[in-house]
Amino acid sequence: MGAIDKLKDAAGIEGKFGTYIKPMASYTCANITLGGAGYPLNLYHQQYLSFVEQMPTDVTGVISMINGLIDAVSDVTMGLITDRTRSKFGKHRIYVLIGAIPFFFAYIMKWYSFGISSMGNMTFNFIYYLVTAFIYSTSYTMMSVPHVAMLPTIEPNYFRRTQYKMVEYMFNSVGQVSSFLFMGMVLGGVNMSNPSPADKSKYLFSGIILALWFVWSPILSFFTCPEPSSLGLRNEPINWRYLFNEYYLVFKNRSFRQYFLISIFNSFRSSFYSYSDQYFIISIADRYSQFNVLNTVAGTAEFMGSPVIYFLSRYFDKRTSGLMLTPLMVAGLAIFAFVKNSTPTVFLYLATILYNFGFSGPGFAIDTIQPDITDVDELITGRRREGVIATFRSFVSKTINSFMTGILGFSLKFFGYDVTKKEPMYQTAKTIFGLRLNFSIMPIIFGLITLILIKSFTMNKKDHEEIQRVIKEKHETGHVNITEEQKKRLEKIAGQKWEDMWIGSYAPVSASVNSEITLD
Repeated sequence: MGAIDKLKDAAGIEGKFGTYIKPMASYTCANITLGGAGYPLNLYHQQYLSFVEQMPTDVTGVISMINGLIDAVSDVTMGLITDRTRSKFGKHRIYVLIGAIPFFFAYIMKWYSFGISSMGNMTFNFIYYLVTAFIYSTSYTMMSVPHVAMLPTIEPNYFRRTQYKMVEYMFNSVGQVSSFLFMGMVLGGVNMSNPSPADKSKYLFSGIILALWFVWSPILSFFTCPEPSSLGLRNEPINWRYLFNEYYLVFKNRSFRQYFLISIFNSFRSSFYSYSDQYFIISIADRYSQFNVLNTVAGTAEFMGSPVIYFLSRYFDKRTSGLMLTPLMVAGLAIFAFVKNSTPTVFLYLATILYNFGFSGPGFAIDTIQPDITDVDELITGRRREGVIATFRSFVSKTINSFMTGILGFSLKFFGYDVTKKEPMYQTAKTIFGLRLNFSIMPIIFGLITLILIKSFTMNKKDHEEIQRVIKEKHETGHVNITEEQKKRLEKIAGQKWEDMWIGSYAPVSASVNSEITLD
């Protein structure tokens, strides 16, 4: 076996490299935008609103809370729409194209108020950025929900789905690194000054260039990703009972309930950390001049975790990366808990490396588990419901996280944080505790809960292969050959008695209900 063959075998690549990778690249190139566009927003937008637009933390928190609630509903709506879409382009990818246009304009609006803030009326500012957030999140949802839901349709194989996610992470990195390098240099490079209202033109320029950079990849994905046609799809009439039953069925899935809880607590951890990190680095660590350098270290550490989590998933199972890397993430957060403005910078680097290398583990585990939940759902219902599965967890998590973001804004206000007095000299012991609580202590608690929940997740690769086998057999023959031991195992994964599920029924749902018969 030659060196190339050995490399392909280690990576799990079957057949010709180009033939194998091309469909993955066609699908995941959209993640330059879907994974990258939010990165500069996470890094710089909170400080833009607080220190450039001079908006108090409770006001920005309310914007995030209201928009998050609306966004949660739009996720569910989009999931239902995609599951019921009949199109020669398939159920999903047409929306990736449609959402790209409003997304382009909304991205620019996120970084500039076009004179509204200069009026000095905080209510006008509030309304403008709330509307902007709504347009941005809705257009992003139009692209992201169908894109996530499409993967179980275009790739049925358990391990190749993990490979898709690995390539997706690579494109995420392209979007994140490119946008970070560009915006970081525009805002000050490796020696940044604290943000102020004088920086408005820098943020506007960044918004325009990044909007142009992010608009092309979802369009390319639409034209190159071969999703099956859904013209043969038959839908049940929509009514309130139908809607309730659709989401009630989701929660009957034990694997979904486990996945849902893992996602929720990991989202809590992420929300606390990401909302308060800019305040922490400015007002506790007093190292904003090194903000870009620290984020470069963070991005590098996260990227270095990618091959580790890939091979852990390939040679063990999808939980392993979360189990092994989450403790490193918690260790990084623990170091942050003791950082102050006199702490040597090397400890900030160490904490940043541990946290970002570690948090890629649970995130990857959650992302790679999600497509397999769709197959367990089909075991129960006999139908392919990618959109419902993808969006129900999103609906609940976004609803909860929206309230959490609003609470965080009020929390900082309660602890006395003033965006006009951001230097450490102005911070009281109460304010310092509030910043540590939000940035380090609460993420540690939620990170540990996430670790426990990942450990308790039931389904593995062998289970998934068995699930796909019995589903295929049921659709083709109307019955299933299975041992009692295998049946018990699948009952545990699904959380349902065999005879109560579609797979164990005597009147199977026709495969034509959700048939997708031709490739465009």
